[in-house]
Amino acid sequence: MEENRNAYISPFSTRYASEEMQYVFSNNFKFTTWRKLWVSLAKAEKALGLAITDEQVAELEKYVNDVNYDVAEAREKVVRHDVMSHVYAYGQQCPNAAGIIHLGATSCYVGDNTDVIILREASKIVLKKATQVLKNLKAFALEYKDLPCLAYTHLQCAQLTTVGKRATLWMNELVMDIENLVYQMDNLKLLGQKGTTGTQASFMDLFNGDENKVKELEALIAKDMGFTKCVPVSGQTYSRKVDAYFLSVLSGFAQSAYKFSNDLRILQSFEEMEEPFEKNQIGSSAMPYKRNPMRSERISSLARYVIVDSINPGLTSGTQWFERTLDDSANKRISVSEAFLAVDAILNIYINISSNLVVYKNVIRRRVMEKLPFMATENIMMEAVKRGGNRQELHEAIRVHSQAAAYEVKMNGAKNDLIDRLSKDPLFNLNKEEIEKELDPSKYVGRAPSQVVEFINEVVDPILDAYQGEDIKSELKV
Repeated sequence: MEENRNAYISPFSTRYASEEMQYVFSNNFKFTTWRKLWVSLAKAEKALGLAITDEQVAELEKYVNDVNYDVAEAREKVVRHDVMSHVYAYGQQCPNAAGIIHLGATSCYVGDNTDVIILREASKIVLKKATQVLKNLKAFALEYKDLPCLAYTHLQCAQLTTVGKRATLWMNELVMDIENLVYQMDNLKLLGQKGTTGTQASFMDLFNGDENKVKELEALIAKDMGFTKCVPVSGQTYSRKVDAYFLSVLSGFAQSAYKFSNDLRILQSFEEMEEPFEKNQIGSSAMPYKRNPMRSERISSLARYVIVDSINPGLTSGTQWFERTLDDSANKRISVSEAFLAVDAILNIYINISSNLVVYKNVIRRRVMEKLPFMATENIMMEAVKRGGNRQELHEAIRVHSQAAAYEVKMNGAKNDLIDRLSKDPLFNLNKEEIEKELDPSKYVGRAPSQVVEFINEVVDPILDAYQGEDIKSELKV
């Protein structure tokens, strides 16, 4: 244990990412997938007539999940090649099959195909967790679809919306991300066995120039690994644009969560809403009364990392000279894994917050009623016009009275007396009681409640029906 304390350990491993996402990027997943690909290659080559026996395939299958790491690591110190080290180690366990392991393949057969499989499996976790957030926000939006609250443009009070309608804005961005992710997953293709420069020359030699068998070999491997297709053409690797596409999607999730977390941080400052705050949680070491939005702040922090990290694969893709270079490797293994680990962490927090959002209805109503007289002025003006008033004169009077009332509120801390001012102005021909009838917040939310229901029925529910699994609960690490 002492040795670990002297070495860097990623916070994704100790604080942020889930065990299931960490496993997808683990050595065990990587190297057992390599072995599954070697088995798949051997089975397909055997099926197409190469001299490979059932016994050899069975021997390979026996040791797929029993990687002899000590042998592979010792061998790599000698040959300085990770793939050939694992071919050697696998062969030590499977002496009868040692001669046919990796037959005709290049390193990218296992390396790149495994990376594609990792993209698929990591994306499944992201999709599962994103739909859980969507489900949580659906319940929240329906519960508060009718609750009027202040809406903001430029972070200045605008017309009213409802708490539930605002939640649909968060949901809609998640919907866009989910749809984008599903598109990328549906179009993800295995590399297949393309050879050193993408020409499949080694496999043409193996099958004596039979192109149909070479193509069928690839189709058999794709099917065995759960893919419908392999990429149609490539150099030695699959196009690094694929990584760029997936990290762009992850950046989208980060952006959506970032907006949610910032909105909630502001609302918590307004004391209208809060993220969950546990009984014994400490908000500040110096100020015991504080309830800091640490969960939302963590989302914001991780989201910035993902957004910046998503630039990496695009730069890598653009510098893959001709059929390939190796300057992708170090960058790729860090940027892709950490983007997924960070988004996994973000979604874990998002699940946690969205399942326990706290709404302070009385504070929301008080803040609405403080501003509502200003927002009601158009309705008041229209009613005064009906009683014979001049629209232009009334508009100017409202402007003057509103500015005066706002000045008293801001400068002297006085109560908003706009309604009193308007009821005393003979231009309006309305008494205070008549004007106060216009101060019902539900009159100023437009179609917000019905928009919530329509959005959920028409957009959200089909996504949940298609992709939602068992409920996910998320307990945060410190």
